[in-house]
Amino acid sequence: MSRSRLLTSTIAAALTASAAVLITGLTATATTPAVAAAAPKVINGCLSSVPDPGSTDPVQICYSLFRPAYATRSHPVPVIMHSHGWGGSRTTDPASFRRWLDGGYAVLSFDQRGFGESGGTAQVENPDVEGHDVRALVDLLAHKRWIQQDGPGDPRLGAIGGSYGGGYQFLGAFEELRATGRPVFDALAPEITWNDLNTSLAPQGVVRTEWALALSAAALPTQALSPAVYQALVQGAATGFWPDGSLPVPGTPNMEQFFEKNGPRWQVSQGRKLDIPVLFGQGTTDTLFNLQQGLDNWRTAITRHARRHSIFVAYNGGHTLPAVYPRGVDVASDPCSKKLAGGDFSTLAKRFMDEQLRGKDTGLTGYRKLHLATPASTCTTVGRVTASTTYDVGTVATTETGGAAIAYPVAKGPIRVAGSAYLTGNLTALGVNNRAFYGLAVGTTPLDATLVQNNVMPLNVLAPVNGAPRRIELPAVAVDVPAGQTLYVVASPVSETFIGMGSRTPGAVVLQDTVAHLHVVP
Repeated sequence: MSRSRLLTSTIAAALTASAAVLITGLTATATTPAVAAAAPKVINGCLSSVPDPGSTDPVQICYSLFRPAYATRSHPVPVIMHSHGWGGSRTTDPASFRRWLDGGYAVLSFDQRGFGESGGTAQVENPDVEGHDVRALVDLLAHKRWIQQDGPGDPRLGAIGGSYGGGYQFLGAFEELRATGRPVFDALAPEITWNDLNTSLAPQGVVRTEWALALSAAALPTQALSPAVYQALVQGAATGFWPDGSLPVPGTPNMEQFFEKNGPRWQVSQGRKLDIPVLFGQGTTDTLFNLQQGLDNWRTAITRHARRHSIFVAYNGGHTLPAVYPRGVDVASDPCSKKLAGGDFSTLAKRFMDEQLRGKDTGLTGYRKLHLATPASTCTTVGRVTASTTYDVGTVATTETGGAAIAYPVAKGPIRVAGSAYLTGNLTALGVNNRAFYGLAVGTTPLDATLVQNNVMPLNVLAPVNGAPRRIELPAVAVDVPAGQTLYVVASPVSETFIGMGSRTPGAVVLQDTVAHLHVVP
């Protein structure tokens, strides 16, 4: 087996394992009533939606609708919509939704376009395609008399799901807002999802190799992606250049254009914001849709009014792969959901929906705040995450094409950092296509410092520069640096998340007069 095929297989296995854990977390029943409710009725079906681009054939979108035995026209119930992660399929076993069904909700789980029993090819949550799919499902629910209705075409509706199953939630609410003037969804609970796919898959145009290959591999069994898009993802992972239309390769789509509309960032650019409560779940150790993607959604995708009725929770988990180089942490925990709801994120989601959809006072606190897990599995609660404190670091340098990661001291502990971070300085890089990777780390010395939450962010400078002012994004973090340890900036010529994405010519990347901008919690 070739190295590329072995890597693809390994990552696909990791992705499948992560998806299994995510599905379990979303649907597990931590608590059940003393007396089990009567078995729900399961309605399996498909509906017609718009054709794939370039086709005239309607696409079938398939679903399972779970109707509790007690749901009638005289006793209608709210409904929870659910969908799967990338490469998955809908949940058909009512036992998986027992918490919701016993708790007073109907549930609809559906196969997204290109997956499961649904037809077509995945356009990756394109509003012109999957947007119609979700709206058709909402319309289906709006015509069920045993589902609670707030008005014509407006079922009492919440949504759950992670990763790709979080993407449909923002897509559906934004598209309903665009088409009808109201979001229709009454509350969302998206987990580990994105703000912008281009900056997730290829920040600064540097491809996250492992995840580009993983997404391609996970789509292969059902041929969910069109051959051209599949080819582009593999090509980007192989060459290190994101297919953005700048290189005239025949038959390769412009991926920046393909993904342009496929996330909250584009919807916000069109002047839309959601004015509904959202329970955000994001992974601090997520190396695909990192913490900053969630923070961007909190800051931009919902209104200030909505934030007063929303909660942001970050846990140690998400799309994770071992952080070997630069060395990171190995931790999986959700201290903030436990602090707020006494359980995991799914427990928190149930209480959140009870308050938002059923008007039930569960005693839930934590609204309008961001609750961020640290690598030590503590929970830091803040009202803002914007970098506001600066530290002079001096010169931060790294070799190109190869060499050791170097840690530069920023601040001695004790210090608590929680939120967005970046560097500024004067950049000199005299090679062509200069690349380097930066992150925050903690240790007693530079030699034992480990990345705070496994993430680095790339620098990508195509032409030589000499002393040019530059801002470099760092991964958003939450960490308590204890006394006796130091917070460092790590600069590295390579990163395992970005395998093969280092510089193309030898040399050095030097940032002088470097300043670290952090959000330090008093």
